[in-house]
Amino acid sequence: MQLSPVNRTMAHPPGEASVWSTGALAGLRLVVAGGCGGIGRELVDQAGRLGARIAVLDLASSIAAHPQPGLPQFEMDARDAGSVEHAMGEAAGALGGIDACVNLVGFMTPALPLAQTPPAVWDEVIRGNLDSAFLLSRAVLPHLHRSDRGSLVHTASGLGAWARPNYGAYGPAKAGLILLTRQLALENAPRVRVNAVAPGAVDTAFLRGGTGRSAEDDAPRVDPASYGQFVPLGRIAQPADVVGPLLFLLSPASSYMTGQTLHVNGGTYMP
Repeated sequence: MQLSPVNRTMAHPPGEASVWSTGALAGLRLVVAGGCGGIGRELVDQAGRLGARIAVLDLASSIAAHPQPGLPQFEMDARDAGSVEHAMGEAAGALGGIDACVNLVGFMTPALPLAQTPPAVWDEVIRGNLDSAFLLSRAVLPHLHRSDRGSLVHTASGLGAWARPNYGAYGPAKAGLILLTRQLALENAPRVRVNAVAPGAVDTAFLRGGTGRSAEDDAPRVDPASYGQFVPLGRIAQPADVVGPLLFLLSPASSYMTGQTLHVNGGTYMP
C-alpha cells in the first residue's frame, strides 16, 4: 500500500486483549467463518472468554494447520454454495441455532495494475472475497432471523473505499462487500443487524497470501516494520486491534447500529 511517511518516534502498543467484562457475550451462538486465521483465532479466544458458544468454519487446510481444540469446526470452501450451505447447517446443528456470524474469509493476490490483471485472477479474487460473502450471508440469514440477537459482521478493507495503485481486483471486491453490507442491512432490518469492519494491513498470514494458502513464515507482501512509518498510530495492526471492534459489533453495545463500516487502520484512512 503506497502511503506517505508520518512523523512518529514511538509506536503505540497493541490493544489489551479485551476491555469487556466476563459474560458480555454469554450464550451467544457464534459462527466464525475463517476462524483459523490470525484474526479468527484471536476472535475465537476472546469471544469464548466472554461466554460465546462458537463453531468454526474454514478450509480443510486451514483447520489442519490451526485446529481449534474443543470447538466444533467444519470444513468449508466459501466459494462453493453447496459447501457453504452444508457447513452452516452443521454449525447450526452443533450450536442449536445461530445468533451471530463473523465473516473473515478473504485473500489477496500479488499486486498488479488493473489493466495487467488476467481475467482468471480477477475472477479468483472476486469469487474469494465478494461472492463468498454473498454465499455466507445467504446461508446464515435464515438462522439469524430465528434469533432475537441476530448479527452478521463482514470483513471489508480500507482499499474498498480508498483506491490505491495495483490493488485493482481486491479493492473493487471489498467495495462491493461494503455495499453488500448496506444492502443486507436494509433488507433484514429490524430483525438482523449487518455491519462490517474494514481493517488496514494486519500482521497475519493474510500478508503472505492467507491462512491455508501460504506458510505462516513466508515473506510478507507488506513489511510490518516499515509499514508502521506510514501510520499515524506508529505501527501495523495486530489481530487484537480488529477483534475489539468485532466484539463491539456483536454485542448489545452496538444494538442501534446497522449498515455501518468501521475503519480500523491506525489513522491511515479517515472517511
